[in-house]
Amino acid sequence: MLFSAKTTYALLALIELADVQASGEKLQVAQIANRQDIPERYLEQMMGSLRKAGLLRSVRGPKGGYQLARPAAAISLAEVVALLEPTNAASHRRQSTPEQQVLQQVSQALQQQHEQQLLAISLATLLRQRNELQLAQAMYFI
Repeated sequence: MLFSAKTTYALLALIELADVQASGEKLQVAQIANRQDIPERYLEQMMGSLRKAGLLRSVRGPKGGYQLARPAAAISLAEVVALLEPTNAASHRRQSTPEQQVLQQVSQALQQQHEQQLLAISLATLLRQRNELQLAQAMYFI
């Protein structure tokens, strides 16, 4: 599955916030946008949606910014994707042929597997994988 640009940008921002969560640091939209090359206005709107959904908390003021509202390990990709990706609702019309019924069963099985995989991956998992890649790249250049 390919993520939409909106979901990709949100995940990039959430990984940035997961990275600083342990220190209690807050990141401003401009910081995240610059680090990840995301349009700032677009990211601002998305961060508002993530805040309203309870994934982020915001602090106003000159030293304000965004933080994850929960531990990174408690935020799954499934939650983010469900919030930002349009659902591909299967047609609810009655399947009239056995072939159509078989295809619908396959589609449902694939959707369930997809959802299980997204539930198994947290922001903490993505952050760990990113850190491993950065370490491997740094070692490659030495």
